[in-house]
Amino acid sequence: MAEERFLVTGALGCIGAWVVRNLVRDGYPTAVLDVGGSMHRLKLIMTEAELAQVNFITGDITDLPTVERSLKDTGATRIIHLAALQVPFCRADPALGAKVNVVGTVHMFEAAKRAGIKQLVYASSIAVFGHSEEYGDGPLAHGMHLSPNTHYGVYKQANEGTAQIYWQDDGIASLGLRPYTVYGAARDQGMTSGPTKAMLAAAAGQPFHIGFGGTGVFQYTDDCAKTFVRAALAPVQGAEVYNVGGASLHMREIVAAIEAAVPEVLGKVTFDDKPLPFPEDVDDAAITAALGTLPKTPLAEGVRETVAIFKQALADNRIALV
Repeated sequence: MAEERFLVTGALGCIGAWVVRNLVRDGYPTAVLDVGGSMHRLKLIMTEAELAQVNFITGDITDLPTVERSLKDTGATRIIHLAALQVPFCRADPALGAKVNVVGTVHMFEAAKRAGIKQLVYASSIAVFGHSEEYGDGPLAHGMHLSPNTHYGVYKQANEGTAQIYWQDDGIASLGLRPYTVYGAARDQGMTSGPTKAMLAAAAGQPFHIGFGGTGVFQYTDDCAKTFVRAALAPVQGAEVYNVGGASLHMREIVAAIEAAVPEVLGKVTFDDKPLPFPEDVDDAAITAALGTLPKTPLAEGVRETVAIFKQALADNRIALV
């Protein structure tokens, strides 16, 4: 069987950085396509020797020829598409958000088609769903109606539709994954980055206030990345989209885990008990049936690992408090 070669978009982001780390450590030739910017997330979780194995390509997914050229030059056989502008940036500039998140995703499918790549994996989001009261009690079931309430969520819904049409018209298969609240080292921006910022502050012995609360699904960064890699290697037919499971936790449990990892900040990590406008739990039976049992790092372990990474990075001056 021919060697698998990966092209990852958005690798300078949080999930992207962890995906690249996993691919390199698993021995896959890996290229990344990103518009450019700071490599601080990659440097936070990868060694210089590991980074030297990655083929970095500076380019914009809103330019189709650039995407096509990247696939051709790297000989990629697998695509993990993660590049996107997050909720605050889409709110601030909806037109740019649509250009990157929607048009950019169309370009990834179109470039895959032209390159003869028959499947890809992309990031959708829990943001395609509406308020929790729209769905009744219990975990959000697979296949529930979409009702986004942000520009970002609308764009992600559009991408799921794009995936359906490329399967219908061109036979390009895909898996879309919908993460919820991802936490861990390298998660430093976006609407739900507060818990991770609190872990960084705790590692520095500083107080922090998280701007939301309530109950939601939390997923450790490394688990999320491993799920994307598993999905990218799976044989795919159709254009399925899956909710990604995790642990349904109240923010007080997150705070307790931070305090357990760093007892010095006991009572110094606070939060607004205002829940996010999404269901409190998701049923991940569908993705488990498709991909098998997926990694779910216990909260206490994930928080300890994150704090340890932050403490080392603070000591090495590779990260600073925002």
